[in-house]
Amino acid sequence: MTMSTTKSSHGPLMLKGMLATVLLVLILPLMPYVFAVNTDVSSSVAGSVPNPGADLWRAVRARDGVVAGSSQVKGVETGVLIDPAGKAWLEFRKEKLIPYSAYVFAGVASALLLYFLLHGRIRIKAGRSGVLVPRYSRYERWVHWIMVVVFMTLALTGVILLYGRFVLIPLLGPEGFHMTAQISKWLHDIMGPIFIISLIVMAFTFFREAICRCKVDMIWFLRAGGYLGGKHPSSGKINAGQKAWYWAVVLGGIVLIGSGLVMYFPNFQQGREIMQNANMIHGLAAVFVIAFMFIHIYLASVGMEGSLECMTSGNCDENWAIEQHDLWYEEMKEEGRIGAQSSTEKQAQLPD
Repeated sequence: MTMSTTKSSHGPLMLKGMLATVLLVLILPLMPYVFAVNTDVSSSVAGSVPNPGADLWRAVRARDGVVAGSSQVKGVETGVLIDPAGKAWLEFRKEKLIPYSAYVFAGVASALLLYFLLHGRIRIKAGRSGVLVPRYSRYERWVHWIMVVVFMTLALTGVILLYGRFVLIPLLGPEGFHMTAQISKWLHDIMGPIFIISLIVMAFTFFREAICRCKVDMIWFLRAGGYLGGKHPSSGKINAGQKAWYWAVVLGGIVLIGSGLVMYFPNFQQGREIMQNANMIHGLAAVFVIAFMFIHIYLASVGMEGSLECMTSGNCDENWAIEQHDLWYEEMKEEGRIGAQSSTEKQAQLPD
């Protein structure tokens, strides 16, 4: 069965929208910070009137270890006035997590751009056959796109909370950033529980396909998936790179959920140090998954011809399946499932 000559216009628009979102929201806002990371924000208070109690509080903060006093408020660490670990956490966040994560994001984005300039888009070498192969069911596509919306919202709001003080205050002013940060915090908290449910559903939905086929997957990795030249290695329904992305999302998501719950429910009697460590782990896991997400989005959109339509229409071209997932194609061929009709074709065949 051949594809209809009339192509839907929503595909290119969706592709452009995804690219614009990634470039404008997750990459470009990081650039000012990359170049201004060493700016000392404390210089703005230079020349201010000295605080007569400054020497006293410096001496309090300079004490070694945690000194607990007494307080009428009973609870975990309620008698601790100054916690030295808090300064270490703040320095890690400001001097390491924020600048180095910006370098990681900018580095991954730059590497993908360089690859695209050198290799261009990965085309279907044999051209489109016009024959469709069913790849993802409607249920699987709904699971995927719900996860996309939830995770992209969490990533965007998390990036705003991480970089906003350095990037958005100069653009929006303190009041504008305050409102943006409040909305981002609210959305982040709302999407967190939804992410837990989405991750569980997604993990079970695609688990069978993500099981390692050691020999096939090892060969795929050794040949770098054929992206650096040479013959494209064999793969099943999803290749070793896609399996790596699946496990990065699942395992990284578990870390994000666990650390997020520690911060979300401070009334579970955990102390400051546990919450500070959870915050650092949460940030590192988020940087890892978001950086990996850049690669996934690139290959699923501009990086490879015929890839995005698998998750929009649910079908792929026969030649694309042969070149990218030959072992899976042979299985589909044996089952007699080659030549599926797209929803566009079915609608075109309906009587007027």
